[in-house]
Amino acid sequence: MRTNLAHFESTQIGERRLLLSTQSIVAHSRKLLWTGRIVSALAALFLLFDAIIKVLSLPPAVEGTVRLGYPVSVVVPIGLTLLLCVVLYLVPGTSVLGAILITGYLGGATATQVRVEDPWFLFPVGLGVLVWLGLFLRDDRLRALIPLRRALR
Repeated sequence: MRTNLAHFESTQIGERRLLLSTQSIVAHSRKLLWTGRIVSALAALFLLFDAIIKVLSLPPAVEGTVRLGYPVSVVVPIGLTLLLCVVLYLVPGTSVLGAILITGYLGGATATQVRVEDPWFLFPVGLGVLVWLGLFLRDDRLRALIPLRRALR
């Protein structure tokens, strides 16, 4: 029996070689892409909200920033910095740079919250994980750079 192999890809897993349908690979890729987009959108929406209330100097943003030990004069610049980072994250060509900059921003937020003994200091860490998870799921290049493999039985 002859099989047309035009719609299959060969993959090496350990000592075994598997033939995978390109249709199943495309379907799997679409699921990863959309899951990544959703995770990225959730993280980006929260960060955009945070940036916008700082840029507009709304009372909760000003009060929170002052409570963490920063002067009122840095609220707008911090908001503009975060806004720029999120925009870079949302543009596909600069998304990795945006994720790196957001990671730095969130590292500063974590350090600030640890310094004032805020019990929510792990929140920025979790948000950073979501930023990178969303990017990992939606970017083939990043998945190739950081391959996660299942353990073979």
